[in-house]
Amino acid sequence: MVKTAAVTVVMDEQTRQRLSRTARSGRAQARAVLRAKIVLAAAAGTSNAQIAAGLDIGVDTVRKWRSRFAAGGLAGLSDAKRSGRPRRHGPEVRVQAVAIATSAPPGPESTWSHRLIAEQTTGTGISPSQVGRILADCDLRPYRVRGWLTRKDDPVFWTRTADICDLYLTPPPGAVVLSIDEKTAIAARSRKHPGRRARPGRPARQEFEYVRHGAVSIVAALDVQTGQVITERIGRNDAVTFQRFLTVLDAVIDPARQIHVVLENGSSHVAKATRAWLAAHPRWHVHWTPVHASWLNQIELYFFALTRWVVRHGDFSSHDDLIEKIESYVIKKNTTAKPYRWTYDGTLLKVA
Repeated sequence: MVKTAAVTVVMDEQTRQRLSRTARSGRAQARAVLRAKIVLAAAAGTSNAQIAAGLDIGVDTVRKWRSRFAAGGLAGLSDAKRSGRPRRHGPEVRVQAVAIATSAPPGPESTWSHRLIAEQTTGTGISPSQVGRILADCDLRPYRVRGWLTRKDDPVFWTRTADICDLYLTPPPGAVVLSIDEKTAIAARSRKHPGRRARPGRPARQEFEYVRHGAVSIVAALDVQTGQVITERIGRNDAVTFQRFLTVLDAVIDPARQIHVVLENGSSHVAKATRAWLAAHPRWHVHWTPVHASWLNQIELYFFALTRWVVRHGDFSSHDDLIEKIESYVIKKNTTAKPYRWTYDGTLLKVA
């Protein structure tokens, strides 16, 4: 019996790294992980029999994917298309379904559904499930809508962005750098029934129904260089309230130090009275964020963490209970506060 030699597997470093990530992945499909391990072992010079024994699979399976990769590279590791049942509808019907899905829905409906698309393809007899398969082949999901914002042309966008990033990365020596904003309408809600704690194999459960106890608003100032925060409960989000908060900060900060503050374009910030207050306090230097660029204000990262760890799944019996828990979080957080490592390189910042 003639024993044929195993197909030689050769790959470049980029392909090797990609397959290695797949082989180590805990989220990739099991078949993709298996095929990656087979090909990596084959490229390392391991025999088919040794690969089969190490992965507890048949030798024929090793030969198949070894040969498929050698012939087609990464594309060869994908499942081949199966013939299946012949299509009931020709390309005209498929094009019609796609055209309908990419147009505006009729009547009062604002979003397409498979059923509605099937109804609009008159005279074809196509079913909602068939519409779903057609759209899946085109990676088209008309029932999913993502919001976006058309940012108006801001001639100072890049200038302001660069100014704020430079302030974060190289703050002026001896100056205090603050990031200030309000977080309004924080709902104080209590659940009608107690929730259930997490258990092995089961996530925590929270009662859907709740009782409203109103809402709370706060104004906060983040010291960019230390990560510490000062918060204050506010009754109204207006220029008078904001000026009062600035006055408190001005009183507690060493008068010999300059103050640089990052502000958004909220009404309480750009009001004439606020601008007059800032003009009357020359040690305050304002760095305005561009329009629709609140993400440049670091206090938003702190508000995100506050929402995640305190508000989102919290149970609050009253306004005072909510405020007490917010203040407790702020006090505890300040004891271990660290500044955010601002990079502005397109990578997400980790919020502790």
